[in-house]
Amino acid sequence: MSSRILDIANASVRRGGKTILDNVSFSLEEGVHTAIIGPNGAGKSTLMGVMCKNVHPLAKDDYSYSLFGRPRWSVSDIRKVVGHVSQADSLLANTTYTVFEIVVSALYSAIGLDFHIELSPSDIQKADRQIEKVGLKRLRNKAVNTLSSGERAKALIARSAVNDPPLMLLDEAGNALDFPSRAGFRHTISRYAREGKTIVMVTHELSEIIEEVRRIVVMKDGRIVADGPKEEILNEGLLSDVYGQKVYIDRRGSLYSAWC
Repeated sequence: MSSRILDIANASVRRGGKTILDNVSFSLEEGVHTAIIGPNGAGKSTLMGVMCKNVHPLAKDDYSYSLFGRPRWSVSDIRKVVGHVSQADSLLANTTYTVFEIVVSALYSAIGLDFHIELSPSDIQKADRQIEKVGLKRLRNKAVNTLSSGERAKALIARSAVNDPPLMLLDEAGNALDFPSRAGFRHTISRYAREGKTIVMVTHELSEIIEEVRRIVVMKDGRIVADGPKEEILNEGLLSDVYGQKVYIDRRGSLYSAWC
């Protein structure tokens, strides 16, 4: 039996006088893996930011937030239960820190290691477990800026998972991957889903959506315009309307692709 792990009601976000999220409500059940899609500027990443409290909505009487039954969270506590790969993490692609350093430093909410951080044997074990899980054991001591795009994506996923969080939020984590790398990306995310983590992913590429995702949320102009089972939502009529041009969809088994 699934349980509710996230509830957001009536979240509105404005920046520079522009509405980014317009009174959005979103809930999530444990184990209901979800993909959020929609045009650029639809509010997808902002909603992800609200989920992990990196973005704070307008203070309104009707706004509410609850994660694992708790309305209030400190930043350090939320990072223990929510793994987040954001678009900003792509900046780590140019770092000379090693894969191990990038992964293990997430335990201290840091980027890379410095003299302030003293690793315990448990820290090292946690990092190495995730590095091996994503298939980067042989690259453990390689600088991140020497890796391929697919390997960097896996390193960031390992970083987000190092605290063993029950919820993983992946915001365009597979952005700019070629199609062989995208297959490896799907395999990595699927493994976490099968291990019991709840996955929410933002993507522009339907081919990144893992088989385990059953729910699709479609956003446009700061609002959720469709939310339902994958087989119902991923249809050419709905997506053509959302994107404002003809969208064609192909399906191969449990995988989808789309083009205009």
